[in-house]
Amino acid sequence: MAKKKRSSGGTPATVTLDRAGVPYEVRAYDHDPAAPSYGLEAAEALGVEPARVFKTLLVDTDRGLGVGIVPVDALLDLKAMAAALGTKKATMADPAAAERTTGYVVGGISPVGQKKALPTVLDVSAEQFPTILVSGGKRGLDLELSPADLLTVTRGRTAAIARRQ
Repeated sequence: MAKKKRSSGGTPATVTLDRAGVPYEVRAYDHDPAAPSYGLEAAEALGVEPARVFKTLLVDTDRGLGVGIVPVDALLDLKAMAAALGTKKATMADPAAAERTTGYVVGGISPVGQKKALPTVLDVSAEQFPTILVSGGKRGLDLELSPADLLTVTRGRTAAIARRQ
């Protein structure tokens, strides 16, 4: 996959990927603010199966915040996430805390290029695809890259953290 260069600075996510030399493709679409699910909207707009589009969710634990990345057509299993992070309990993080910590707005939180490096867990289902899509740092912008490259740049690991609805 060829890296798409941007003429201006891009988002913190694209800047981080460029600096790391990670190949990725920018996938933009017209975001509808009234969409009930940003992730499912992205999958439909980009013509990609929802299992290949991943959402970035922040959790709060007794050790601080963590990042869970799961398919948009699944839920984050909080017990599995807590186990993957080595904590007793995980709850969904306050949206304001998520925005403050990552530097992104809810609905556009990228797992890449966050203001503060957080423990990151990618659902194992990502490994079945050569590339997946994650938020590029703003609503209406996704980045397509390999799961291995995503794990490298986020210093993340995989675990079974998704639960089908």
